[in-house]
Amino acid sequence: MGTLYVARSTRLSRWASDVGLGRHVYKVGVTDEDPKLLAGRGWAGETDWTVVRKRAVADLDEEEALARLAAKEKMIDPNLYPKLKGAVGVFRLSEQRVENHLLVSRALSGGGTGPGEIKLKPGDFADYLIHYALR
Repeated sequence: MGTLYVARSTRLSRWASDVGLGRHVYKVGVTDEDPKLLAGRGWAGETDWTVVRKRAVADLDEEEALARLAAKEKMIDPNLYPKLKGAVGVFRLSEQRVENHLLVSRALSGGGTGPGEIKLKPGDFADYLIHYALR
């Protein structure tokens, strides 16, 4: 049984913002190991990765999860940016899409208090990515 994880790096987010990719950049993957150990080793030349969310999955491999997400969101091509150093599964997200997803999810579950200001947190972005990776 594997684990689907979403991780983020503050330094990589800062770099992505500087090069025009936006500051909402997350790494998605599936592993049989503990994701925290992988995050400690780092990706894309950064070692400040933290696992935002993880979920146990039975019949999902990394290629399938990334293909599902790539159909919905923009995966950053590691061949175009030498900074990524071959790190596959790094996605850039837009705040509008995540906010819309959150609003619709709340409305369908009946747990919304109506339209209002939404403060997006890294966990909201991670939940969005996990939702579409499992679809």
